[in-house]
Amino acid sequence: MPRHRGTFKPEREEPYELSRSKVEKFTRCPACFWLERAKGVKFPSMPGFNLNTNTDILLKRDFGVYREKQKPHPFMIQNGLEHLVPFQHEDMERWASAMHFGAENHFNTLHKETNILFGGGLDDVWHNRETDELYIVDYKSTAQGVNGPKNQPKPIDLEGPWKAGYKRQMDMYQWVMRGMGYQVNDIGYFVYVDGQHWGINGMLDENPFTATMKFSATLLAYQGNDTWVEGALRGIKKLLQQDTCPPHSEGCEEEIFLKGVLDAISG
Repeated sequence: MPRHRGTFKPEREEPYELSRSKVEKFTRCPACFWLERAKGVKFPSMPGFNLNTNTDILLKRDFGVYREKQKPHPFMIQNGLEHLVPFQHEDMERWASAMHFGAENHFNTLHKETNILFGGGLDDVWHNRETDELYIVDYKSTAQGVNGPKNQPKPIDLEGPWKAGYKRQMDMYQWVMRGMGYQVNDIGYFVYVDGQHWGINGMLDENPFTATMKFSATLLAYQGNDTWVEGALRGIKKLLQQDTCPPHSEGCEEEIFLKGVLDAISG
């Protein structure tokens, strides 16, 4: 079956593929979402963060070893989760592929009411084999710097407007996984690695061609709530079908960018 992606075409019958990041864009600014998805406007993309990508790859390898063993990783045991193991499933690699989320056997679910095929790229899932419940897991990387006059490393938490998007991501992935027919616990976990420099003299190894950076590792639990997701998909479908652009959200950076471009053209 042909796939309906990119700019929304109301005459198409195929499910419209929508990623988690696009739902997040709708949540942040419906106008930017409408311009991009309904009218095909191309906004400047954020540069890739290859260091974050590499930490994700390495963490997946860490937990992958214990996925094969079907045993809890020592990090899980240290955090009181010895009753869980990394979930073993033949499609785990496909579920992790955000670029191909809409393909068969990838991490997606069809919302029949709106005909939206919704999904994304999953970092990990942990499994309670006694209850058969699944726990969505997301990897995050940061370098928080220091805190206050004592120059102590800042504690890792989920506070702040930027991290509200992380919580919405967890909500969305719990909703998708439930739509795929799995029993999903409301608790999700963030595995956070934080690059350190306080009290560390340097990073060059004895081998002058290699360097090592140390990261602290923190597990944060989050009580998910996916009750808003279905309403958001309904709102998205309604917005995609309308002919006029809604107002931008207050402080929208992309609106500021567009105004700058128009001013430059008209000037």
